[in-house]
Amino acid sequence: MTMQRFVAIGECMIEMSGGALDHWKMGIAGDTLNTAWHFRNVSSSDEWQVRYVTALGDDRYSDRIVKFIADASIDHDAIQRLPGKRPGLYLIDQEKGDRVFTYWRENSAARQMADNIDELSSGLCDADVIYLSGITLAILAPDRRAALINLLTQLSKNSRIVFDPNIRPALWQDMETCKENISAVAAISNIILPSFDDESTLFGDPSPQETVHRYLELGAAEVVVKNGKHPCCYSQDGNVHALDTPPVTQVVDATGAGDSFNAAFLAKRLGGADCATAIMAGQALSARVIQCHGAMLPV
Repeated sequence: MTMQRFVAIGECMIEMSGGALDHWKMGIAGDTLNTAWHFRNVSSSDEWQVRYVTALGDDRYSDRIVKFIADASIDHDAIQRLPGKRPGLYLIDQEKGDRVFTYWRENSAARQMADNIDELSSGLCDADVIYLSGITLAILAPDRRAALINLLTQLSKNSRIVFDPNIRPALWQDMETCKENISAVAAISNIILPSFDDESTLFGDPSPQETVHRYLELGAAEVVVKNGKHPCCYSQDGNVHALDTPPVTQVVDATGAGDSFNAAFLAKRLGGADCATAIMAGQALSARVIQCHGAMLPV
């Protein structure tokens, strides 16, 4: 069996969680890294090579991130190391039973990962699957974002593009720019994995079914809309179907729920399973993740 390459591109950051009595726990996370990490754990190492593409600095915390990725058996050779730069940082507080995020990412090295488009291309050009999110797009300068989208358009002739819009309004200069760029990548994507609450806020979709239809009309081959505890809607043979989401009685931390869903769904779907079977795998892994602290399961 020929080894296939799953390549995720985005930003990984230093995460500080907990905070009780100002005792913080340091971790490493980021939406596309979370998915790559879970994909590595639920897919066969005989069938898939997993690679992560980003930019980091030359400081000790960048070294620590690279070691974390390497220890997860994820290829890190395409990670750019930029002298004098550092990774982004965020803190997770709890407020009224929900998470509150505070970010320091304005000078994150990952914001410059598309500055050298040839170097970025070398990490993506042999991929069978390229996975990215709306955050991957949002952190780049407008001209670098355009360069990445142009590169993905070229690569889509030979690679499958998988896209989670993962809309974070605070990262975008305005919502029209967000809409335009999300739609541009969706138009070249094979599989789109949006979350309905994001889509309804940005695009005004009245229902998950409308989200599916909108992305199909843009040109996506397959759309799966996550919707928390509500049914998951997906496209199949030109029709929209819904699959109930099994209840989870004890939610500890919702961080990484969608990222882990994406990983397990893709491992099954790219392996040849039908969409409903792949969705159920995604739901099962996501349910496990949200019953633990952090975006990744304890190893």
